[in-house]
Amino acid sequence: MKSRAPRITLYSSPACHHCRQLKQWLQQHQIRFQEMDVQRNARAFKEFQRQGGRAVPLLMVGGRKIQGFDPKRLAAQLRKAGVDL
Repeated sequence: MKSRAPRITLYSSPACHHCRQLKQWLQQHQIRFQEMDVQRNARAFKEFQRQGGRAVPLLMVGGRKIQGFDPKRLAAQLRKAGVDL
């Protein structure tokens, strides 16, 4: 039996180039995620701070925190979290 995929949340900002790259990468790999705009949404910003976010992009995969956009490191972390690529 396949385990359920972890919840994935992307904390981002419209002006962030790496955020756009990460979002595009996730979409290309058909990975479902929720995007939270920390610049325009006060609730998203508070959640981002609660998660220990210091800069965007911040990707939360279940309880794992993945900071920045490095495709190889990202793929490895997602596999560890049980996400099929």
